[in-house]
Amino acid sequence: MIHVVHHPAYVTVAPARSTYRWGKNGAIRDLLRQRGDAVAWTEPDLMPRAWLEAVHDPDYVAEVLEARVPPEKTRRIGFPVTGQVAFRAQAVPGGSWTAAMLALEHGFAANTAGGSHHALATTGAGYCVFNDLAVAAVRLVEEGTVERVAIVDCDVHQGDGTAALTAGRPDIVTYSIHAEKNFPARKARSTLDVGLPDGVDDDAYLERLSATLIPFLDEHRPDIILYQAGVDPFVEDRLGRLSISHNGLIARENLIADLALARNLPLASTVGGGYGDDVMAIAERHVAAILTLGERLGRRNRARVEA
Repeated sequence: MIHVVHHPAYVTVAPARSTYRWGKNGAIRDLLRQRGDAVAWTEPDLMPRAWLEAVHDPDYVAEVLEARVPPEKTRRIGFPVTGQVAFRAQAVPGGSWTAAMLALEHGFAANTAGGSHHALATTGAGYCVFNDLAVAAVRLVEEGTVERVAIVDCDVHQGDGTAALTAGRPDIVTYSIHAEKNFPARKARSTLDVGLPDGVDDDAYLERLSATLIPFLDEHRPDIILYQAGVDPFVEDRLGRLSISHNGLIARENLIADLALARNLPLASTVGGGYGDDVMAIAERHVAAILTLGERLGRRNRARVEA
């Protein structure tokens, strides 16, 4: 059984003047519902305001929750923050934290949203309002649930916000493998950044991922992985610059899962990026990532139950 976290607020009406594909999360939900009893659903609570403020500037948190984000920040985010969008922005970090808690119990869980890795302390950016990865990680360590979190970001864009928000914390380490020439133009400094040239194919991508992530995990020895499983490295993605095939993405998830299995690490995944005109095709790639991770990592939980 694959544990999946979903909140109704993830599926909301697109605000005016938005180029983000708001139907993606609903399509992911619907495709996973077709799996019937193979998926166990959990609806998360909203992330408490205090934990949002532990990562983001309280004035910015207030701007979002009261739906009064100023125009200059709205432009950086890429869409207006309406009341519905604000409610969703508080639900998504709650979902990523809930997925982490479920992963600690079951080995793996997936949030059907999240991976908002561009959001910074005082503003959102790049379709990201609050940084659910950083918020969930900070809560996990500050509440004493775990001693160290590794945020592993395989989105095609660098996780600049996550790196900036967790910089200097020995209890949260960040890894980002991304297209070097892609957004953002000004990169932050993750614990480890792996910038790739345009057009990298499956073999080169997987080799570089394996060669860098294995020593990263062995050096830092985290207690859990928060995984940004963006599918925008896909060759046909509208905002990607890499050339990863569908099979390459599946191989990536198997590699990530095997690294977690070998180290007995629970893993919680977030959706991350995936862009284009065909929302259903994008959702299918996200669902393939969730199912691949869940089926691979589910072996550990089945073995534990049988023992």
